[in-house]
Amino acid sequence: MKTTDPDYVNVLSMHDTGPAPEAAIGRDIIRRGAMVAPLFIGLSALGWGANGAWSATYGLVLVLANYGLAAWLVAYTAKISYALMMGMTLFGYIIRLAIIAAAVYFVRDLGWVELVPMGVTIIVAHIGLLFWELRYVSLSLAYPGLKPKPQSQQESPSAQANSL
Repeated sequence: MKTTDPDYVNVLSMHDTGPAPEAAIGRDIIRRGAMVAPLFIGLSALGWGANGAWSATYGLVLVLANYGLAAWLVAYTAKISYALMMGMTLFGYIIRLAIIAAAVYFVRDLGWVELVPMGVTIIVAHIGLLFWELRYVSLSLAYPGLKPKPQSQQESPSAQANSL
């Protein structure tokens, strides 16, 4: 349907032109995942030896790749169309879940794979990183994405009270 109204906006063609906060959140989750990687790998190595360590490493790579792909898909499709972004968010989840399932399915019979540490790593890392990231995400339209870092300790009320 074509309209001559200059104020007409087609909601299917609306898109984002600003920065992508989801990309920043994705990078932050990946950074935090790299910070806890030694813990997952070390605990798996203690319980299942070198095969457990390799399995946990593989599981962490899957988790971090999943978060990176999710952030990229949302950021990329938002620049094209909000409708495409919503569709990719919904169906992208199913596709990414299938990719993780296939990645585990195709390596499950290899000699270095221990399914328990890999499965625990995949599940705990997905959930744990999400809850950890919740502390750092701003739920404000003023600062979409990550919360801004405090400027300095001198501006905080406790620092001002101590100087009086």
